[in-house]
Amino acid sequence: MPLSSVVLFEDETVIRLFPNIRRAWSFKGKQGYIGITGRNDQRVLFATINIHTGHRVVTLERSLRQDGFQSLLKEVRRVYKQRPVWMLLDNATPHKTSKSLAVAQQLDITLIWLPKQCSELNAMDHLWRSLKADISSNYQYSNVQAHATAAMNYVRNLPNKTALLKAGLLSDNFWLKSYL
Repeated sequence: MPLSSVVLFEDETVIRLFPNIRRAWSFKGKQGYIGITGRNDQRVLFATINIHTGHRVVTLERSLRQDGFQSLLKEVRRVYKQRPVWMLLDNATPHKTSKSLAVAQQLDITLIWLPKQCSELNAMDHLWRSLKADISSNYQYSNVQAHATAAMNYVRNLPNKTALLKAGLLSDNFWLKSYL
């Protein structure tokens, strides 16, 4: 792998209008209240994190489909221009379609498949956990687009070092530590 190569983890997460219900405080003897209204609409964030710098590329889509993944691939190529790109990702259906594979090949992005059922290996999965706790829990947004925009801004605006930390890439136990 050339020194100029970019190594990215990729994953996606569903952002729903209804909040994730997590532990929350309330006054003793009073039941906590989290208002939930409307239809449980959704959006999907597709994102990558650079394992060396923590830089993220994030796109927002209406659904978890192959065209959303292909849009992310195009955005990754636009951001990293002519640099070799290696992308570690899971075996989700949108990643494995013949059209997605063709787009990756056309854009000269090398896809590296993580083992099935091993989400703990994907650094983006750890970053999503932080997002869900900090942005998506115990609060009903006025609409799904407001929630998705807040989530996208959260991921984009994290300082790179904080993103690396939340994604587990700075851990002494990170499984690719010897590569870094």
